[in-house]
Amino acid sequence: MNKSFSSETANRYAIALYELASENSELEVVEKNVIELLGIYSSSEDLKNFIKNPTQTQSNQIEILSKISTQMNLSKIIRNFLSVLIIKRRIFFIKKIFLNFLSLTSKKRGELKAFLTSSRKLTNEELESLNKDLSQTVGASIKFDYKVDEDLIGGLKVQIGSLMIDTSIKNKLKKYEQTMLEA
Repeated sequence: MNKSFSSETANRYAIALYELASENSELEVVEKNVIELLGIYSSSEDLKNFIKNPTQTQSNQIEILSKISTQMNLSKIIRNFLSVLIIKRRIFFIKKIFLNFLSLTSKKRGELKAFLTSSRKLTNEELESLNKDLSQTVGASIKFDYKVDEDLIGGLKVQIGSLMIDTSIKNKLKKYEQTMLEA
């Protein structure tokens, strides 16, 4: 129950933030702020612990997040949104809310999310070229979630929704192995 409650709650807050930013024509600024905040949140155990600590007072949380907001020069919408999350005791869901928000902005722009795994680190030029080719093929803008997996030996894997393209040598070896076992 709690899992679906938190997902549902996070989604409602993400939609509210999206609509607020959109109505005020600050979608790009808010999206940039959310990405920056997520980066800091993900890399700082102290911030995570501070936000998730139920013994922190609301005024203390508001004060600290206000200082962070000022230092980062965050938009008024984000500042107020963080305060609302603290007052409503929803700040614990901040990561989920922000991820849902980014997913929503991406979806509204007509972007598809794709997972790309390669056997070696690709250059920015290779990533852009791959993105351009795939975007033209599927007829939509694609946003990659990219990682390197050296176990692939060579090649790459791309997953767009339920479509999976696997050109890795590891996958080809598996297919040969399966063919030999069946023979």
